[in-house]
Amino acid sequence: MLSWEDYYKDEAPVKKEESKQPEPRVAEVTETEPVKEQVVLTEEVSAPLDEAIVTEDMNSEAMQNLENYTTMKEPTEAELEKVRERMANAQEGRVQVGQKAMINSKADLNQLVPFKYKWAWEKYLDGTANHWMPQEINMTADIALWKSEDGLTEDERTIVKRSLGFFSTADSLVANNIVLAVYKHITNPECRQYLLRQAFEEAIHTHAYQYCVESLGMDEGEIFNMYREVPCVEAKAAWGLKYTQALEDPTFETGTPEKDKEFLSNLIAYYCVLEGMFFYCGFSQILSMGRRNKMTGVSEQFQYIMRDESMHVNFGIDVINSIINENPTLWDEGMRKRASDMIVEGTQLEIDYARDTMPRGVLGMNAKTMEEYLKYVCNRRLTQINLPEAYPGAENPFPWMSEIMDLRKEKNFFETRVIEYQVGGSLKFDD
Repeated sequence: MLSWEDYYKDEAPVKKEESKQPEPRVAEVTETEPVKEQVVLTEEVSAPLDEAIVTEDMNSEAMQNLENYTTMKEPTEAELEKVRERMANAQEGRVQVGQKAMINSKADLNQLVPFKYKWAWEKYLDGTANHWMPQEINMTADIALWKSEDGLTEDERTIVKRSLGFFSTADSLVANNIVLAVYKHITNPECRQYLLRQAFEEAIHTHAYQYCVESLGMDEGEIFNMYREVPCVEAKAAWGLKYTQALEDPTFETGTPEKDKEFLSNLIAYYCVLEGMFFYCGFSQILSMGRRNKMTGVSEQFQYIMRDESMHVNFGIDVINSIINENPTLWDEGMRKRASDMIVEGTQLEIDYARDTMPRGVLGMNAKTMEEYLKYVCNRRLTQINLPEAYPGAENPFPWMSEIMDLRKEKNFFETRVIEYQVGGSLKFDD
């Protein structure tokens, strides 16, 4: 059985001391150890900084192997700046791995390879392999149950409507944030490739919610305006929107510590909180309903959406940690406190949402158990970016969520489709 911990373990870096080998990181200056004057380029090659790093020959072995501006383990800030100046003034030509960085890179963004962050490309490939469309899921049983007077309780109906109301807006907010705020400030082409895939998946998710609302004959105005009219939904949407608005200013540019921190805050808001926290109460409610053979079509769509969103969160955490590792001075005490406060604040908003949608026990859960679950998720988000837990001892009261997240244990998705799936190469056109 795939546990919650196992699901993330191989995807997103959590702590620097873990045994998993991460992507090469920018060197950090320590206060307790003396600065070493040697740089190791490969296991076999070792040379002083002036001989190995300071070069404008983009085809040299030193430049070919250069990662995160320098492979020195403990360079001084002056040494780092010296290498950055050389990079900025390097002659135009083929992009080398060492020129690439997550933000503020001067390398040509039109050159996809060589890859620096192979995990980003692998996630892009995984995303394309997971492609699905909402109308391929059979909603017949859901329609009959929804129209039946005694099919669902009022509390269950409220959960379905609130979930569709929040998610229909939330995925649009995420898509807009990618297109309007994040994409232009990520200066790495393989990560941009995944962002394009993520934006498309957010569109598919919004399509899925619309498909559910239309199939069930719901009041579209009521569902799609909940982010304006229902306080607990409005509070979550407004919380995320303020972080997009900060970056929508056409004059906003990264490149200074203040602006880089603002951009980092946006990534934490959307990946750790909005997608990494705000989705989990609704996900567990709808998936619990599906486990009871209720609203199985809606539940199936939420299951595939959850698979996509879990990958989004893992990608975002990888990006956040890469920025921190490449720019360690950004992750000072103030920024760490800001990040922790944001995640805890988002957790409280989701707890408030749980209390509003579950005033009584329903679907084998209640507001108290949901609060415990959300605190467990909060701890996970904090430790994934190397911050201390906010709720020590919080446990996962819904272990079945881990099983559902492993779709292979449930069913082959392509066997559930109601229409035949064809890839482009197999399509036939009439003459």
